[in-house]
Amino acid sequence: MSGDPTGPDPLEAIDLLLRDLRTARSGLSTREAARRLIVNGPNELTRLDRPGWVGQIVRQLVHPLALLLWFAAALAAAAGTPELAAAIVVVIVLNAVVAFAQEQQAERAVEALQAYLAVHATAFRDGRAQSIEARTLVPGDVVEIDEGDRISADARLLEGAVQVDQSMLSGESAPVWRRADSPTWSAALIDAPDLVFSGTSCTGGSARAVVVATGMRSEIGRIAALSQRAVREESPLERQVRRVAWLIAGIAISLGVLVLALGTLVAGLPLTDALQFAIGLLVANVPEGLLPTITLALAVGVRALSRRGALVKRLSAVETLGATSVICTDKTGTLTLNQMTVADVWTPDPGHGTRAALEAAATCTTASLASGGDPMELALLRAAGEQARTDRVRLYGFDPALRMMSTVQATPDGPTLSAKGAPEEVLRRSRWLATEGTRTELTTAARHQVEAAVAELARRGLRVIAVATRSLDAGAALPDDRDEAERDLQFVGLIALSDPPRREVRDAVRRCHEAGIRIIVLSGDGPETVAAISRDVGIVGSDAGVLSGAEIDRLSDDDLHGVLTGGHEILVARASPDTKLRIADALRAGGEIVAMTGDGVNDAPALRHADIGVAMGLSGTEVAREAATMVLTDDNFATIVAAVEEGRRVFDNVRKFIVYIFGHAPPEVVPFLVFALSGGSIPLPLTVMQILAIDLGTETLPAVALGREPAEPGIMQRRPRDRSQGVVDRALMFRAWVVIGLPSTLLVMGAYFAVLLEAGWGPGDDVSDSSVLHHAYVQATTMSFLAIVACQVGVAIAARTEHAALRDVGLTTNRLLLWGIAFEIVFSTLLVATPGVQGVFHMAAPEAWMVLLLVPMPVAVWGIDEFVRAARRRRPPGHIEGLAQNRNPAKGGSHAPPR
Repeated sequence: MSGDPTGPDPLEAIDLLLRDLRTARSGLSTREAARRLIVNGPNELTRLDRPGWVGQIVRQLVHPLALLLWFAAALAAAAGTPELAAAIVVVIVLNAVVAFAQEQQAERAVEALQAYLAVHATAFRDGRAQSIEARTLVPGDVVEIDEGDRISADARLLEGAVQVDQSMLSGESAPVWRRADSPTWSAALIDAPDLVFSGTSCTGGSARAVVVATGMRSEIGRIAALSQRAVREESPLERQVRRVAWLIAGIAISLGVLVLALGTLVAGLPLTDALQFAIGLLVANVPEGLLPTITLALAVGVRALSRRGALVKRLSAVETLGATSVICTDKTGTLTLNQMTVADVWTPDPGHGTRAALEAAATCTTASLASGGDPMELALLRAAGEQARTDRVRLYGFDPALRMMSTVQATPDGPTLSAKGAPEEVLRRSRWLATEGTRTELTTAARHQVEAAVAELARRGLRVIAVATRSLDAGAALPDDRDEAERDLQFVGLIALSDPPRREVRDAVRRCHEAGIRIIVLSGDGPETVAAISRDVGIVGSDAGVLSGAEIDRLSDDDLHGVLTGGHEILVARASPDTKLRIADALRAGGEIVAMTGDGVNDAPALRHADIGVAMGLSGTEVAREAATMVLTDDNFATIVAAVEEGRRVFDNVRKFIVYIFGHAPPEVVPFLVFALSGGSIPLPLTVMQILAIDLGTETLPAVALGREPAEPGIMQRRPRDRSQGVVDRALMFRAWVVIGLPSTLLVMGAYFAVLLEAGWGPGDDVSDSSVLHHAYVQATTMSFLAIVACQVGVAIAARTEHAALRDVGLTTNRLLLWGIAFEIVFSTLLVATPGVQGVFHMAAPEAWMVLLLVPMPVAVWGIDEFVRAARRRRPPGHIEGLAQNRNPAKGGSHAPPR
């Protein structure tokens, strides 16, 4: 409806609307309807044209990291290891298939919306009612709506009244009343009292309506279009993996070209030998297990979150959660239990009024303790201790314009009307006051007393409703006009209900504040309730103000940016889904990483526009769950905070893995540079096959184990990292290549030269197969390999922590890493000691004194890194690690200090 700005105004006077639609109350002719169907298209949701599945998969196969893996496969094939090349190709294809599957989420969301649309409709064609396919409805059709019908198109009521369940659009569980004779409406279309919308359901009454919008021009079509246009952006981790891929590729290719040039021009090597060494150097720099290991770390995070009540639909979203700087949360069911209870009853008759008020409220209900219904009405039934009454003879459903409802029951003394609703509306229709078993006139002083009681209950954050009754004449017909029925009421009392906060939310809020994460509450409730619950769980203090959704909507973009970047928590009452979408866009434009909760169909665009869309698994619609990135199986705010912690852990572990991979790159690269720069006078300390044994054998399990590393102490006391902060930065590279890589290189080269010198080798001596030094040379390359493995053990232990000391996390807290270290020791021993394998990898068993040289190497590598981290912890904030942890206030991402 709102998606067709050129169409008629659905809220204009009925006669003008019929004129603009070129129709009549009797409907269209069959011929005219057929013509309009050609012009307007079918009444169904359509998908945007997207690349075919072949094109989507091909796009994944040329991702920078995929290109790097293709290059690694080609190098592996050139190095004579076709099995390795085939394995890398399998990894590329599997990752492409997974990424392709993720891209189908938008289409699945549209398919979920399609399921809400009706199949058939009753339309007036050629002056008579006909059952037609709902997809053939057109603007100007007049349709009949009866109880139990799925409404087929956006329509304006011409006559009658219907009760409509539009929770799939609004997220509100209570049915709403729509009637043809409602007053003019100037607020949001979704709340217009005489409009019904495609995809909603009629739960009572009957009406005739004229269709004003169909298909993608309807309200549900507008949501579908927004959901499709909200193309999923790369997560921070995906962007960083792309950058790391290009970085690694650049380093590998540059060094390969350098070695090729040095080997041919400086060392005078034959081109074929120089090319072999260049390939070896390239293989040494290509971490074949980078993408699989990152994927596995994310998958472990997904499994951990599923055990804590959060289902994550995209692996990279786990890391995005760790960067979250703002959580936009609903109130009902997320901060609270969504279990309303009667907290207080106020009546002018303390002796008998409480029971009378509860009984009247329980009578005026459409819910049932057996079959369920609105949470508020169920709370009233529980307080009264009874099921829904079955002697009802008339229902005047809840009307949002009147803000009340009433029912008429048959009693021995005649029909009795019971009404409940907003206190000011019930008071306005009340003439009498129930006191001491009788009734007295409701004087001005009594009205002031009631209003004071309402104000006091509201200040306590309670939801207040008023209850009244009226005895109708036994012999008179029940009035069709509800205004006639709901007059001269007898005011019975006030009932205050509470939805208590979840016990774990207060601690979760405290952890958010400690972590520098802002909380914005976006609720459909009134300002008093929103403020009270937010104060109760510690989101804000006693002096916090509340904005309304309407106030947010009136702000300009600049003013809204100013409000959202003020560094404090914000409470928004009566927030519409459009308000949520605008706030999400404004926050992201300000550099924030936003997690947004939602449960209704029209929350789908906001969920898709946020960095992390969080849908409610218990109370949310299927469309919201399809559009979201994460689904909470318990609808609990504390689960979001747990997910943020898990995301931070995953990000830390990815960095630890990269430190581990890059940390032993220098000792793999330097031997080739030493050989080339010496002009061949120093024999090659490491062979290509030995590098492959390291990259695809000894390093694999420890790298995987680092993805399972527990969270470091204080992980939720850091500020959110900036959106621009990379998984690889200067601090990480300095640590990997200098603090860890340089000592490892010195140890490896020292072990290599120690063996050669012990055998009497000198620069330029022959170490070929026929020379007397050949066995010593093979032992020396074996020692280079074993020294790298020994240093790997130290790197793995050092990489376990980025900030804390090893004693703070414990040496044995990651059992998988200990098994990984044991595996690489056993694996390397088998390579060195197995006769059939020795020749393949150019190895020979070392002597005892050589093995003793290896023992202190892991401790030395870990000890140097531990010393540097200890010195860094003693520095004041502001160095490299401080820059990584603190947000840049100039970018609009500062936060209030923890409370």
